[in-house]
Amino acid sequence: MGTSAKKMAKKIARIIAPETPNYDYMRDLFRFVRQELNIPVTTIPKRLPYVPNEDEIRQFYQAVWASKETKHLLLIKVLLYTGIRVSELIHITLLDVDLNSCQIKITQGKGNKDRIVPFPGHFKEALVIYYSRQKKENRHYLFESRFRQHYTDRGIRKILAKYTKTAGIKRSISPHKLRHFLFTWLKKQNIDDALIQPYSGHKKRESLEIYSKLSLSDAQKKYNDVINEFPV
Repeated sequence: MGTSAKKMAKKIARIIAPETPNYDYMRDLFRFVRQELNIPVTTIPKRLPYVPNEDEIRQFYQAVWASKETKHLLLIKVLLYTGIRVSELIHITLLDVDLNSCQIKITQGKGNKDRIVPFPGHFKEALVIYYSRQKKENRHYLFESRFRQHYTDRGIRKILAKYTKTAGIKRSISPHKLRHFLFTWLKKQNIDDALIQPYSGHKKRESLEIYSKLSLSDAQKKYNDVINEFPV
């Protein structure tokens, strides 16, 4: 190749500048250029994200439990039980928590959409004690700092990183990995996508395909265990 891509881009820019192109025009332009030159579209296969296994989750939570930090215990259980994003967790207010129905309202989640996520009934008792204390102290958010500000994304990631290190887990346990773990686990329990979608906040059911793929990694092991007994 003679001319660098950067220099060629400048030449093309001078040619098409009089057209005052927008993004859609540029997208179509280069699509037609590829067709004229018979250049096939190449895609980089997406790697499946790392998802902690059940032993790692138990090991991680044991480190949290050993700390006896009540707020951290509850915070991490909320992440594990609901699969919400960290950006959603930090904005949960006391008014968003319905202890009777075991539900939390997520306001203005990804895509500026509201949704309801459940939490297990057995978690209600621990949560109500913490909730009552927050309410008595006139707190606004479910998880607040001592300065009466909601927790930050960075702050929560630091908390999880600390317990990952304490637990001796090599790969970082992030809020999103807890989210992946929950939805992968639900798929392994044969929960239908139609039920997981509104719970997860994914816009399309196709977005849940990743959890089906992740759950298949366990299916492969079971397949290997029985295939030697196959009659043919």
